This record gives sequence, structure tokens and C-alpha cells, in this order.
Amino acid sequence: MVATSQPLAAQAGLSILQQGGNAVDAAIATAAALTVVEPTSNGLGGDLFALVWARGELHGLNASGAAPAALTRDVLAGGDMPRHGWTPVTVPGAVRGWADLHARFGRLPFADVLLPAIRYAREGYPLSPVLAAHWTRAIRSYRGLKLPILEEWFRVFAPDGFTPAPGALWRSEDHARTLEAIARTAGADFYEGKLAQQIDAHARETGGLLRAADLAAHRSEWVNPIYTRFLDHLVYEIPPNGQGIAALIALNILDELDLPDRRDDPRGLHLQIEAMKRGFHDAHTFVGDPRQVPVDVEGLLSAENAATHRTFLGELAHDPATRAPSSGGTVYLATADGEGGMVSLIQSNYMGFGSGVVVPGTGIALHNRGHNFHLDPAHPNALAPGKRPYHTIIPGFLSRADGTPLGPFGVMGGFMQPQGHVQVVLNTLRYGLNPQQALDAPRWQWLQGKAVDLEPALGAQLARALAARGHDVRLQLDSSAFGRGQIIWRNPHTGVLEGGTESRTDGHIAVW
Repeated sequence: MVATSQPLAAQAGLSILQQGGNAVDAAIATAAALTVVEPTSNGLGGDLFALVWARGELHGLNASGAAPAALTRDVLAGGDMPRHGWTPVTVPGAVRGWADLHARFGRLPFADVLLPAIRYAREGYPLSPVLAAHWTRAIRSYRGLKLPILEEWFRVFAPDGFTPAPGALWRSEDHARTLEAIARTAGADFYEGKLAQQIDAHARETGGLLRAADLAAHRSEWVNPIYTRFLDHLVYEIPPNGQGIAALIALNILDELDLPDRRDDPRGLHLQIEAMKRGFHDAHTFVGDPRQVPVDVEGLLSAENAATHRTFLGELAHDPATRAPSSGGTVYLATADGEGGMVSLIQSNYMGFGSGVVVPGTGIALHNRGHNFHLDPAHPNALAPGKRPYHTIIPGFLSRADGTPLGPFGVMGGFMQPQGHVQVVLNTLRYGLNPQQALDAPRWQWLQGKAVDLEPALGAQLARALAARGHDVRLQLDSSAFGRGQIIWRNPHTGVLEGGTESRTDGHIAVW
């Protein structure tokens, strides 16, 4: 089974399974295809995280990149970190992540796994409806910026005669050639070969700080997943520099509370929102790159910390006094093979297409993940050369309390992600919804202070009840603001797979 936000990408992964590949091979094929068929949210110049169930245990991969050696606070000259252009570009880790996943767990030749993506890039494909809408929004936004650095982006993603309407055909020979180079060298060309030199040259010519030495120095990191126990299950996340710990803290707080039996009970939603605020409070206060700053994961996930946070939960909404979240753009996928292997993988260019910087002749759209650095030098997430920023993208995984794996899940979408994880876990474990129901159920999203967005399907009566508890409630009509998720559960007794895909996007489950 392969579940993701684009039907063609899901079919790419499925084709690899049908050729004898395993869940990791299928995940890499799907991820590579997504850089082609959903460039509005990810690309070859982004980052990646993965949780892999293989060989009887869960493995974590942090394939996020660090700030270039030349990116210091002095570069900003006292100003804010921009969203576009070279300044927020950090080292892209996704391509090396594919290679490292394959080197450890892959079965088919790496070059074969990338063939579907190469074919989509070279031959083209028709845009799906939600993809076309996001593409149109990006063109409108970039035209308004009027930045010279965006010239190559327009050449690649908005060429003459192309209008991103549903059914419109798009192809990129540059992207195809780059994927072929990555396939031929197992990603090495991106970090140490011709592609690395092209990235370096474009940066030097246009005022960028990313250098070939930064790319050559990049390494993925295998990490031990972190987890918490919730309702006789274990919920796993990637450790910092990711924000998955925010979801685990919120679940720890909720685990000792008497939640109502009805999912749409206003008191229950109030408690969920308040617990999520506390999770974000800790994540925004303490999470940074653990290679440079200590992050007390054990303390943050302790019963004592959860108990302290519960003292902030009352009958009325509170302001957690943490910084406001910003927007993002991400793709998530889940795969499962017939031998028990499963993958939860997420990759992103951060804000839509990312920085807007596209390396000429390559199709490589670089992310703007550096925008997430804190500019206070005393903060754990403070900008520093060689440091990975606080990361929004988080893959999830669920098992029974005895460690029996159930499967991968995730909800993409910037700072919505841990909130989506909490809601999916509650929908599944507390309210007994199947994967599709768990994803379809209307969502809430805490924004900042006491501000909360609700999907209209939650209803006016519930919105009024939350407002009466002090929440600053807004009905959000843009469903994409609430994230886009995928789920695969494996029945531990029969091995049967059960999946759900996001109805808020062009989601698809491919099965065989």
C-alpha cells in the first residue's frame, strides 16, 4: 500500500512494489515522483525526515540540512530573515536522505527506483485540481514580488503558454536530467559533483551564501525515535530539531484528563487546544539543533512536566506567550510492503515552492527553511553557521504498548503538523475512527495567543461554545490550512492493511 497526496506519485511507489521492491524502495520512488508532480510543496532542494519499520525495530532518519558556513546574523544587518531569495536557503538534505535510506534498507537498484520520477519529468503529466490551485497562487505571489532571482523559477514553473489549470500538462527536461544524475551516482553528484558545482556557481553569481563545501559537508543522521505512551499505545516522533515533541507533550497532558466520549464535545476540544498550546510553548522555547544546544527530551516528556502544564489548563482559554506560527508547504507519504516493512516519510521545500531560487539548467528549487531560525542569539534555535533550524516537518508512527507496530501516519502543513498528529491519534485511539474517518473529521488549528481556526464542519454551535470559553474563534474556509494527512495501519493478527488518504487534497491510496 502507498498513500500520498498525488495519485501519480502513489502509483510510482506501487509500481516499485510490484517489481519486487520493499517499502523503502517504494517510499523513495514516491518521494522522488512528488518532487515532479507536486512541486508546489517540495523539491530536489528540500529536506526530509523518515521513520522506518524494518528488521523488527523502528529507525529514524534526520535528513535536514544546516545553515551555510557564511550565513550569520551579520548578514541580516539587524533586519528580519526574508522569505525569498538566497538568504533563507539552508543545505538541502532530501536527496542524501533518499540515498541513505536506500543504502541501509533498499532492495532494487537505486537507479531503477527513480525511473518513474524521471519519466514524469521528461514526458509530462496533467495537473490535478488542488495542485493547480496552489500553483496559480504561487505564480500570483511571485509576480507581485518582482525579484530578479525569480527569473529561472518563472522559466521552469511558469513558461510561456503554460497556465496551471486542472488538466494542464507540465514537464521539465532539466528536472529529468538532474534526477538521472542523482540516480546514476546515488545522490553523490548533488553534493560532490557537477550539480554541486552548478549550485555553487549560481550562488556566487547571484549573491547566495551556499557553497560546494557546505554541500560536501552535509550528512544525514540516524536517530532514535522518541515516543510517549497514550491509551495503551506508543506514539513515535523524530527527536529535535523537529517539532514532533510538541505533539507528544500535548498527548502526555491529555492522557491524565477525563476526555468526553464525544469527539465534538466543546469541553474536549477546549482541552485539546489548551494542551497543544503547552506543547508548542515547550517546543518554541527549548527545541534547537541538539548537535549545538542541549535539548532535555527526557525532561520535556516526563510526567512531572505534563503535570506542571496541566496547571495552566482551566475552564477558559489561556495565552501561552509563545511566538506565532508561520506557513509552510510539505508532502507526506506512507508505504507498507507484504513483508511487514513500513515507512513514514515527509519532505518539504517549506513555504510552497520554497525560496524561489531555482538553479539554472537543473530544475532544483531550493527551500527556505532558514526562515525558521530565531534571531535572538540566546535562543536555542538561534541562527548560526552549520546549525540546523527548528523543523516543522514530522513523520509519525504508532504501535501497541508491547511494541507491535501498527503503522505510519502524518499530517503535513507547517505548524499544523503536531496539531494534526494529536487529532489523528485521538480520532483513532479515543474515538475509534477508521483511518479515512480519522482524516476526514473536521479539524481545529491553534494560531497564536487565544486565536483558533475551525473548519466550518465543526458547526456554529461548537464555535460559539469555544468562544464562550475565551477562544478567539474564526471559521477558516481554506481547507488546505488544516494540513493533509495519510495513514496506513497493519492488522497485527491478519497482516491486512487499512489506509486513509486526505480528502483536503488530491490524495490517493494505491494498493496491490
